[in-house]
Amino acid sequence: MIHLMIFLPLLGSLLLFAVPPRWREEVAGFFAALTLGIGLLIWRGGGSELFSVGWVPALGITYSVALDGVSLALALVTAFMSLVAVLYAARRVSNPGTMLSLVLAMETGLIGIFAARDLVLFYVFFEDALLPALLMLAIYGKPNRMRALVKFAAYTLFGSLLMLLSIIGVKYYGGSPTFALADLVRNPVTGTAQTWLYLGFLAAMAVKLPLWPMHAWLPDFHEQNHDSGVPDVMGTLYKVGGYGIFRFGVTLFPDASEALRPVLMGLAAFTALYAAWIAFRQTDWKRLLAYAGLSHMGFVGLGVFSLNETATIGAMYLLAFQNVYTGALFLSVGMLQERIGSLHTRVGGVMTQAGALGGLSMALWFASIAVPGLAGFIGEFSVLLGAYQVQPWITAVATLSAIAAATYALTAFQTTFWQGRPLGSVRVWDVRGTEWLVLGLPLAVAIFFGVYSAPALNLIQPAVRGVLATLGGQ
Repeated sequence: MIHLMIFLPLLGSLLLFAVPPRWREEVAGFFAALTLGIGLLIWRGGGSELFSVGWVPALGITYSVALDGVSLALALVTAFMSLVAVLYAARRVSNPGTMLSLVLAMETGLIGIFAARDLVLFYVFFEDALLPALLMLAIYGKPNRMRALVKFAAYTLFGSLLMLLSIIGVKYYGGSPTFALADLVRNPVTGTAQTWLYLGFLAAMAVKLPLWPMHAWLPDFHEQNHDSGVPDVMGTLYKVGGYGIFRFGVTLFPDASEALRPVLMGLAAFTALYAAWIAFRQTDWKRLLAYAGLSHMGFVGLGVFSLNETATIGAMYLLAFQNVYTGALFLSVGMLQERIGSLHTRVGGVMTQAGALGGLSMALWFASIAVPGLAGFIGEFSVLLGAYQVQPWITAVATLSAIAAATYALTAFQTTFWQGRPLGSVRVWDVRGTEWLVLGLPLAVAIFFGVYSAPALNLIQPAVRGVLATLGGQ
């Protein structure tokens, strides 16, 4: 069943080009919903255990996959938000066939990233997810998209090259017979080589977390993408650096992770505060959300790099659910742009004409700024609680970004949805039809897992304990 969840979206992506255009939206929705249903069945069955067979035996490459714990939680979120993206793209994008196909193809890459238990397989899925993201930007982006595309590709490919060298080095210096994670753990790299290989692996993960200064591609990527916000949802799901560090970085490079812990925690805390400060100065909603997401990823990095159980659990919880409410916020911004023809944060008075859109957006922002009772609070609070036990002063710096988040989010919301509506402005229609599902379902998830976190924690906690056990006594 795990293989169906991974490759079913790709099958749907290919079939879209074979069915009549009038059926493409329904076919894409069917495959996205079926993928989510299979994921829920895997969850109900307690996860999917490791499946491993030789793929390229001569090179030691295996097809090793599993979905349990953190990987299952992130795969379920990916399937859920991909379905939401498909629903909105079908309504919002003109001739959406190509967009829907790219969304489904990217879904396979993302789920594959979380399922992979072989480093080369992880690398393959990592690159596979990049291609649809680039194509969505190239085909549907705004006039300055090529500059954003080149920057995005350059950062990603540079990091990927260093990661590939590290992957080869891990097997070579450790003497493992294959690239399978289980074999690599049994044949560890030691000494100075481990540190250098970790830095190479970290370069790619820093681009996809992202961390300062490897973040420069992010604001332009979101700003130049299609106004609907659908590619931005998939781009948010592609922030897999925190998971890569957790699954492979900590496991394969335990000594280097501990040695570099203070430096990396400091870098993550700086990223969180820096991004929050820059977000406060943005007047474009997409750039503001890009920096808000970057600040969240600083928290994720802080939790993972701390090597503390509570903080790491919080980081994985935050990584999963920020994909939900941040992705939904990008779609709400797409709805706003459709109504007023602008992404400017100072249009004023939208709430007086579109109260439901304003209310749903405000609730999603509350989740983003970690208001208690919503999913964001559990993740951020756990990260701060655990990281404080490791590095109090660094954690105090990161805490300032949580305060700044409320400032930039509520200020931008006020200038867009409240204040006076300029005379002569177009009339804004309220949420209708599919839009209720597109915003309401993610909000319901944020509320449910903010009030009742046990189902997610029961997945995440054992996996985190298992990974940190490799460090010895954390």
